[in-house]
Amino acid sequence: MIATIFNFFSHISNEFALFMISLIPLIEERGAIIYGASVGIPWQKALPICIFANMLPVPLLLLFGMKIIQWLKTTKLFGNFFTKYEKKLYKKSEAVRKYGFLALTVFVGIPIPGTGAWSGTLVATILQFDFKKALLSILLGVILAGIIMSLACYGTIGIFKLFV
Repeated sequence: MIATIFNFFSHISNEFALFMISLIPLIEERGAIIYGASVGIPWQKALPICIFANMLPVPLLLLFGMKIIQWLKTTKLFGNFFTKYEKKLYKKSEAVRKYGFLALTVFVGIPIPGTGAWSGTLVATILQFDFKKALLSILLGVILAGIIMSLACYGTIGIFKLFV
């Protein structure tokens, strides 16, 4: 699937492709950084683009995310997927409910499947987090995930070249 997306974006500038990939739910910044490394975009350029693009939908999702999911659950095309997705989010939200701000940051920041800004935003919405706290927690998580993915994709030597 990721290869298909990368091929789709091969006809536009690499930076714009990076931006657009960062917006895609479930792929987000993590997949975009992989793309950026694979096409030779320096991490210093890729990381800020990915963070900005990944955070772009977060305020709207915090405000309207659950309403959108409730509506999608009523559609034939997406109903089953979003019914299952909502149940999965409720299960994952228990740790966040227990530990709050820090848990939401870690949930968004650890780059494993099913976590990220989109999922974290919906978890924050489910748990009725304060808007500003949720936004800050998700931003910190996106930055953490970006650093982890940059280290993984560009290598620690590539990251530290800037400082040497």
